[in-house]
Amino acid sequence: MKIVDYELFQLPPRWLFLKITTDEGISGWGEPLIEGKAATVEAAVHEFMKQLIGKDPLKIEDHWNMMYRSGFYRGGPILMSAISGIDQALWDIKGKYYQAPVHELMGGACRDSIKVYSWIGGDRPQDTVNAAKKAHENGFEAIKMNATEELQYVDSYDKIDQVVERVAGIREAVGNQLGIGIDFHGRVHKPMAKILAKELEPFKPMFIEEPVLSENIEAIREISQTTTIPIALGERLFSRWDFKPILESGFVDIIQPDLSHAGGITECKKIISMAEAYDVGAAPHCPLGPIALSSCLQVDATSHNAFIQEQSLGIHYNKDSDILDYIKNKEVFEFENGQVKIPQGPGLGIEIDEDHVREMAKVGHDWHNPIWRHKDGSIAEW
Repeated sequence: MKIVDYELFQLPPRWLFLKITTDEGISGWGEPLIEGKAATVEAAVHEFMKQLIGKDPLKIEDHWNMMYRSGFYRGGPILMSAISGIDQALWDIKGKYYQAPVHELMGGACRDSIKVYSWIGGDRPQDTVNAAKKAHENGFEAIKMNATEELQYVDSYDKIDQVVERVAGIREAVGNQLGIGIDFHGRVHKPMAKILAKELEPFKPMFIEEPVLSENIEAIREISQTTTIPIALGERLFSRWDFKPILESGFVDIIQPDLSHAGGITECKKIISMAEAYDVGAAPHCPLGPIALSSCLQVDATSHNAFIQEQSLGIHYNKDSDILDYIKNKEVFEFENGQVKIPQGPGLGIEIDEDHVREMAKVGHDWHNPIWRHKDGSIAEW
């Protein structure tokens, strides 16, 4: 079997799909993407795919190493996202070739389902209490919300109080049984992050995410020494080599590799296995489309330390198009009692609605994240 062709589809709300076709008529789908840089990643996919045409798609480990190691310059969000989508598509082909779900080819599942959480509140968190109540009523056992809007290095306690009021309101409305992930989104700098972590501790968050940017390991160490709240990060790390110092530091409790950013199924399985050796949990990052989510579930199925899965159904980014719009077997992502079952179909376990993909590719998108500024005109972290 040989790779003979590929196509890329830029789709609303902000996604990029890849279809790889073989000479035996088996096709696989991947989702190579950095949000806001779809066209840049698309160019990188074209460069990699020139080297894969005519090759055996089943030799995934060799192809991964060729794409990663044969380039003098390697790593980073663009190249690793391109590799990620290609890797997902190759695993999809391999599963379909052997008529087995990807997780069966990776040693078999260690779980039947995994807990998922629901996003609430949007970029600028608002109406979080009602949204949390609705999620809880819909059966979710966990939610995640952005903590803050813009924050200067040192900012007013009024902004801290607003965060505390939102989280306190959720706890009062739904009790302690709902897990609350609080995403600092890298918007918060060390001086305010220390204060926020201390103020949020009485409300028993499930975790705080990216309390500071992941490159600031020394700040993460200081924050970890001042709070018992589990610290999560990793969506802006792109390989096992990026995760190595984070795991060795001992300051992080949960890693969040993104299967469309951090080298795909092949690499993220290795990253999560590394974390298990450090007694660190995994909650893969996935605010993207159905291919990314199904890839996550395949790895979750085989990873003992995966405990919860992000998913973007109904997220604020997906106003005009959503996950279920692009697949035929919509039941695969049915959530029951806050859990989703591991897909059992061949490959990634989803059936892409190719007619709809082609129609929506005519619409496309030009999504970019907003540019935020502080009152003084300086750029704020988004």
